Amino acid sequence: MSEDLVRNRKALFDYHVLETWEAGLALQGTEVKALRAGRGQLQDAYVDAVDGELWLKQANISPYEFGTYANHEPLRPRKLLLHRAEIAKLTAKAVRKGYTIIPLAIYLNAKGKIKVKIALAEGKAHGDKREALKEREQKREMDRIRKGARE
Repeated sequence: MSEDLVRNRKALFDYHVLETWEAGLALQGTEVKALRAGRGQLQDAYVDAVDGELWLKQANISPYEFGTYANHEPLRPRKLLLHRAEIAKLTAKAVRKGYTIIPLAIYLNAKGKIKVKIALAEGKAHGDKREALKEREQKREMDRIRKGARE
């Protein structure tokens, strides 16, 4: 049972998700408190491989309002914690044309640790996005019809 602290809702609209992984996240104390207060954003965030390490970049965690001089930088790169073999496998797949690694959510796992759900994804074309919207509308319409038939 995990509790989402931050969700990247736009990711499923902009990308085809191929595979997902769970990664740990190296955070400072005020970042943890800000995330628990719901002060994070993943809209423009992405994962970058640098020297055999994965870094979460452009993830905005607003400064903790009760933080003092030790408050964190909102857009600083944050290290993702994965096994070396997982990092090698993920970066090898991401090198392919058109593939990228994106964060889907930041959440608390059952043990109370903050984790990031990252995904290997392929960008959608503009027509694919229209198809997704059309399918969603059709599904809503069918749900309305079914709900009306039950009553």
